[in-house]
Amino acid sequence: MTEEVNQLGPDILPQPSGESVPGAPEPAPGASKQKAGGWTTSVQSVLMTAVIATFVITFTVQAFQIPSESMEKTLLIGDYLLVDKSHYGPPGIWGFLMPYRPVRRGDPIVFRYPVKPSDHFVKRVIGLPGDRVHLQNKQVYINGMPLSEPYAVYRRSSYEAFRDDFPGGSGPHSDVTTSWFLQLRKLAHNGELIVPAKSYFVLGDNRDNSLDSRFWGLVPAENIVGRPLIIYWSMQTPTGARSAEAAPQDGKLASSRFGFERLLSGIRWGRMLRVVQ
Repeated sequence: MTEEVNQLGPDILPQPSGESVPGAPEPAPGASKQKAGGWTTSVQSVLMTAVIATFVITFTVQAFQIPSESMEKTLLIGDYLLVDKSHYGPPGIWGFLMPYRPVRRGDPIVFRYPVKPSDHFVKRVIGLPGDRVHLQNKQVYINGMPLSEPYAVYRRSSYEAFRDDFPGGSGPHSDVTTSWFLQLRKLAHNGELIVPAKSYFVLGDNRDNSLDSRFWGLVPAENIVGRPLIIYWSMQTPTGARSAEAAPQDGKLASSRFGFERLLSGIRWGRMLRVVQ
């Protein structure tokens, strides 16, 4: 491509300003203005698209990937989410335009991890401010009443006092942060955790394999990023026999085809565009 440009260069000479090429048609009146106007319109369209995209990404939605099994079966490793960042925003003057609403019990939320705010977690809201929360034999109770949880999954038959009888179980537990263990002693009364104002008690749906509010504490309201909206892509992580398969060694084309087939077989088509509940 560089050689072609160099070859064409000497034959394309700029004309002196104000001179016309003999035999060349005269430009139509206003042609230069039309070209300038078209160029300006194109630039404006690109800038407007960039502004809208920036607004949407910054204030409305954000993409996240699920890296752990703590929310199975609701969210699987390899799910890619669009998170509605405006869902829980303060209404203010935009209340008539944006579908704001308060956080509700049972909502899955994405939030900045209180222990390390640069990390983002996704869990389900179980306790609201003022609620009395406790677990007994893996059953969650809110204000003395058992909570129906069709989304919860229990994978272990073994019993663990701190995890399954919270906060009454004996401790400390190896996974519990020191700051939360000390705070928990102040917030627990008569075997129940009292959720303070502007805070939320969250649990993973995969209840036996989730490090959540039982282990590191409550989620401050200001840490909430938004609500998972939709799964826009889902890719199965190669495990077991699938990961042990060897690519054919009969050439690059065969290897590329093998990789493409594995890619297609790993896509979870049934989870595409699934609304998160």
